[in-house]
Amino acid sequence: MKSIFDKDVRDELIFRINSLNENSVAQWGKMNVAQMMKHCTQWDEMALGKKKYKQSLLGKIVGKYALKNMMKEEPMKKNLPTVPSFKITGDIDFTKEKKKWLNLIDEYQHFSNDGFIHPFFGVMTKENTGQMIFKHIDHHLRQFGA
Repeated sequence: MKSIFDKDVRDELIFRINSLNENSVAQWGKMNVAQMMKHCTQWDEMALGKKKYKQSLLGKIVGKYALKNMMKEEPMKKNLPTVPSFKITGDIDFTKEKKKWLNLIDEYQHFSNDGFIHPFFGVMTKENTGQMIFKHIDHHLRQFGA
């Protein structure tokens, strides 16, 4: 399975991100392209350890089971629920957010957040983290046809 920790995978994602523009239209979901980028930058800041979150009670109950299902080879499904603090509304500066996101993608080459705690899935291995990050980014790029 692809992982954000693989340089070729990061390069592929960067190419796909660069294919987006302010007029890119979602094929599903409620966010516009700039809001999606903000959502992804917040997610990547969490994964990189810049922001910490505790695991939710529901996550403690079913998170490990859900993670096992999520890590299957196929892409993430459309319209999955979003952690409430990652729901983005309002006006977002597309250019600023795109630049920030690309910089965060580049930071994965020096990843050091072992024992990353996802707010739903809980503590994740580095291998699962790399794969989940790829799946999350891929999901949102597919959302906008990239």
